[in-house]
Amino acid sequence: MQITTSTVSLTVEDVAASQAFFTAHLGYKETVATEDFASLAREDAAVDIVLLRRGTEVLPAEQRDRNASGLILAFTLTGLESEERRLRAEGVEITMPLREEPWGEKLFQITDPNGVVIQFVEWAVAPDAEHT
Repeated sequence: MQITTSTVSLTVEDVAASQAFFTAHLGYKETVATEDFASLAREDAAVDIVLLRRGTEVLPAEQRDRNASGLILAFTLTGLESEERRLRAEGVEITMPLREEPWGEKLFQITDPNGVVIQFVEWAVAPDAEHT
């Protein structure tokens, strides 16, 4: 098996609201969209995102009425503090303030209009650096 791309599918109530959030603030571009569906991608290593309207028949029957919850969409990046400042300046609410964990992970979180939690991570020290 050779995987050519990775995609996460998120079930949301309002596809257009999440689509607008991801394109306006996170650099995603729409590749395909309908009222019930949107496919979003970036040109870098970020995972592609598919947004599906809750109740859509393509979802397994037992999942049709659920929204994306209980997950965190995490992006590892460089320049974490400048990203946090940029998002604040754009009016995005920071739902978990910038913090640094004892193991060297720096992070903050935002939440899209449908409740999807997005976490941005930067390592103060690369996780494997201390073992080399």
